[in-house]
Amino acid sequence: MSTMHIEECVRNSLTDYLRDLGESEPNGMYNMVVNVVEKPLLEVVMQHADNNQSKAAQWLGLNRNTLRKKLLEHKLIE
Repeated sequence: MSTMHIEECVRNSLTDYLRDLGESEPNGMYNMVVNVVEKPLLEVVMQHADNNQSKAAQWLGLNRNTLRKKLLEHKLIE
């Protein structure tokens, strides 16, 4: 799956979301989108890195402590 395909999927989902809202105005969309993308991203990367946080942090371009904080926020570690 290419990056363009992921971008297209996100764009289509957001378009559908806004259409489904009808006359209601969206609220907190940025955090909503970041959360629904970030958790599966972390899950997949951690799985492919064999749960090695240092390796996963490097792949993601994050500091290991930042990755650990995000894993805790999403309840992916205790």
